[in-house]
Amino acid sequence: MKTAFVFLATGFEETEAVGTIDVLRRGGIETTVVSITGEIMVEGAHGLGVVADLLYEDADLSAADALVLPGGMPGSNNLNAFKPLKEQLVAQDQKGKIVAAICAAPLVLGGLGLLKGRRATCYPSFESALTGAVVSDAAVEVDGHVITGRGPGLVFNFGLALVEALRGKAVAEEVAAGLLLA
Repeated sequence: MKTAFVFLATGFEETEAVGTIDVLRRGGIETTVVSITGEIMVEGAHGLGVVADLLYEDADLSAADALVLPGGMPGSNNLNAFKPLKEQLVAQDQKGKIVAAICAAPLVLGGLGLLKGRRATCYPSFESALTGAVVSDAAVEVDGHVITGRGPGLVFNFGLALVEALRGKAVAEEVAAGLLLA
């Protein structure tokens, strides 16, 4: 079974986190929600608390198929400040496995140099943080094993792109139909 880890930091964008988790799980992907805060309950940007499955220090990310960063502020900055996650993202990229971020969170990938020469999208006004990227205003950009999404209203596009990358087009289409998106 394919595996994905979705990382929560204080101030994450709730729609992007919960929507992505839901779509991944509907797609039959073993999805683990990981808190980088040291607390199992993480508060989002709009005050919604989400209970993570486990703390970062308890996560075995060695066999992860996808590492996923929801956006939001200050959540994206908090992800960017967490060095162990950034080291893991670089290792995942070097293995050619999926790294994904939506909204403001692609700033983490940009700062790590993971977007150089790749098509990428993000929330408007964060384009300058996508260092070296070929920036677009597309809903989602899939460039090799790097997937970026534009923002909360496009979370289904982002989640379905992940499902397609991990399980194939047919599964993504089935999930979309179940969500009445097809």
